[in-house]
Amino acid sequence: MSDKTYIILGIVYAVVAILLIVAVLVLINKHNKKKYESILLILERDKNLILSANILTELNKVASLINNNDLEAKYNAWKNRYNQIKNVDIPTLNKKLNDLEELIKTRKYKEINKETAKLELEIYYVKAKSEFLLKEIKEISLSESKNREIVTNLKREYRDIYLKYNNQIEDYKTIKVPIELQFENIDKLFNTFEMAMENNDYSEAPKIVKALGDNIGNIKIVVEEAPAIILLGKKLIPAKIEDVRNIYKKMTSEGYVLDYLNIDYNITEAEKKIADVFDRLNVLNLSDSVIELKTILNYFDGLYIDFDNERTSKKNYEENARKIAIKCKKLLAIIKNLSSKIEDIKYSYDLTDDDLKIIDELNLSIKSIQNDYEIIVENYRSKTFPYSKLSKELDILNNKLSSDEDALDLTIKKLSSLKDDELRAREQLDEIRKILKQSKNKIKEYKLPVIPKNYYIELSEANDALDVMIDELNKRPISIRILNTRVDTARDLVLKLYKTTTDTIKNARLAENTICYGNRYRVTKSIDNGLKKAEDLFINGNYKESLEYAINAVAEADSSIHEKILDLSKEKES
Repeated sequence: MSDKTYIILGIVYAVVAILLIVAVLVLINKHNKKKYESILLILERDKNLILSANILTELNKVASLINNNDLEAKYNAWKNRYNQIKNVDIPTLNKKLNDLEELIKTRKYKEINKETAKLELEIYYVKAKSEFLLKEIKEISLSESKNREIVTNLKREYRDIYLKYNNQIEDYKTIKVPIELQFENIDKLFNTFEMAMENNDYSEAPKIVKALGDNIGNIKIVVEEAPAIILLGKKLIPAKIEDVRNIYKKMTSEGYVLDYLNIDYNITEAEKKIADVFDRLNVLNLSDSVIELKTILNYFDGLYIDFDNERTSKKNYEENARKIAIKCKKLLAIIKNLSSKIEDIKYSYDLTDDDLKIIDELNLSIKSIQNDYEIIVENYRSKTFPYSKLSKELDILNNKLSSDEDALDLTIKKLSSLKDDELRAREQLDEIRKILKQSKNKIKEYKLPVIPKNYYIELSEANDALDVMIDELNKRPISIRILNTRVDTARDLVLKLYKTTTDTIKNARLAENTICYGNRYRVTKSIDNGLKKAEDLFINGNYKESLEYAINAVAEADSSIHEKILDLSKEKES
């Protein structure tokens, strides 16, 4: 392209860009104008709604009702406030709306936002004044219909209350006079309301309506709750008080200590509270009366549980008192008998003072329990404490005594086990000697060419262990722990000797039989050599190795030799 073409294209692009910018600005301006005009319309509408025709209508109603200075003064004040809104506030708002419209036309957007916010607030304020004024006017203009509706509902409620009272009039005999006086007051208030309506005394009517609501609400509570209060205060609670008083006297005469219940004082206080409730009931004040009387009734109901608890505690006390006395006497006698044998036990067995300290501790503990028991019994005789407390104290002593009894039983078992261990050791001594003798006899019965050296070693060890065990048994005092060790050692060594003896004889017998059985196969040189080796080992006392050589040699000719030797071994054992 030529330079001229580029210049033309550049000019075209610039023009297009300028047109686009202009178009965007026009659209933005149009959008802003439309937005603020919309806001202006909304503010205009809100302003126009401030003064409604209702205010004038209600003011005219009030004007027709004026029949006293007070109502006339209120009417004039409301009219002045209406004129203030109409002639001052509304024109001011109109002016500010015009100013805002001018700002929109001149596109002063920063100022528009600020003025719009201020104008919205001022319109809201004037609107609130208008609404509050209308509300005040309606309280008078609509008071007749509103108050009559309220009073009609109150009359209906009052009629129901009055019918309920008359249908159950016997239930209200105690407070008949104040209730009927209250009914008369309510009737007078209804008449007063009608007179106020006739005289258009609308400022006084709300006060009368409120008084009617309060009085009818109060008489309703009285009619609903008074029968329960009278029943509780005149019948149920007095009957409970009389019954509790009789039970209290009877149990006290039977030896029960019930001073901690403070029954006489609480009865007096309950009677005062009941009197106070009825004093308030006579002026139709029922606040918390039902709750107070139910609390009193619950208290006296709870006393029956306390009485039953004392009766049960008495039975428990009498049972535990006898058991503890017998158990203390029995345990102290056991400890005394045990203490008299302590020196003999210490002489016979290796026990330290610490090992026997538990006996003295138990003796002191049980004597302490016995002393505490005697104090409790003394308190019982002097009627110092109730059975419930005495029974709890005995339960504590009984638990301590049971714990000491278990500890004493364990101690006696431990001491008894010392004698038992000694007796078992002496019994095992005879058994060990018997096994040792059997081992010696067995080795003598079978004429072995040579007795193995390990037999003599084990025999010596067994004899030494047996001598040590006998020495330990003859000691005074005996250490049971050491004695048990000596018994175990001697028994293990003798049993080991017995097994060695049995195995030696068994192997020698089987080796001899195998060699004799294999003589038939000596024609075979290898078998003959094997059997000769077995014979040499046999003569030298190596019976186990001799048996192995003999079996291996014969196995060349008789593969079942192992089974035959095994069967032979079982036959010998049986």
